[in-house]
Amino acid sequence: MFTGIITDIGTVLEAEQRGDLRARIGTKYDVKGIDIGASIACNGVCLTVIDLGVEPQNWFDVEISAESIEKTNIGTQGHAWREGCKINLERALKIGDELGGHIVSGHVDGVAEIIALEDEGDSTRFTFRAPEALAKFIAPKGSVTLNGTSLTVNDVDGCDFGVNIIPHTKEVTTWGAAKQGDVVNIEIDTMARYVARLQEFSS
Repeated sequence: MFTGIITDIGTVLEAEQRGDLRARIGTKYDVKGIDIGASIACNGVCLTVIDLGVEPQNWFDVEISAESIEKTNIGTQGHAWREGCKINLERALKIGDELGGHIVSGHVDGVAEIIALEDEGDSTRFTFRAPEALAKFIAPKGSVTLNGTSLTVNDVDGCDFGVNIIPHTKEVTTWGAAKQGDVVNIEIDTMARYVARLQEFSS
């Protein structure tokens, strides 16, 4: 489990198709404190560490299945992981850690597109368009995970919804480089999913 609070911006050092896609990600994390088999959320996608190293910089390897590539922006044309690509990273939640965002599983539900950006003071208002099947789970003042980042929904209009991203978040994540037309990973709030499921049984 994760919280949606990004703790590093990683860099894709290598990406190679070997049946599954294998990627090497450079990080500021102390890899001596990461176990093989550990989970790290990469742009919101929970991936398993399969190898580690420290030369020429700290890095870890992950394998990404065809299912994950199909559901996420990892293989999306124009946004696919390639050498130099920056991604948001979060290590798995430990018992006793502060829950600063909301409960995030790392199981991405699909992708949303950035359709507009507008500065509001020092913050930036992002407007996203979600798939119709996911839009019903997104509510004003609710939580949503976008590229691994826990964000609060400001407003919803059909399949479109808006969030404000503050300067600090833009500085410590990849949101500072986001632009209109980008496709981002979206994970809906777990609570919203269960409420909708209960309503199906009660109706």
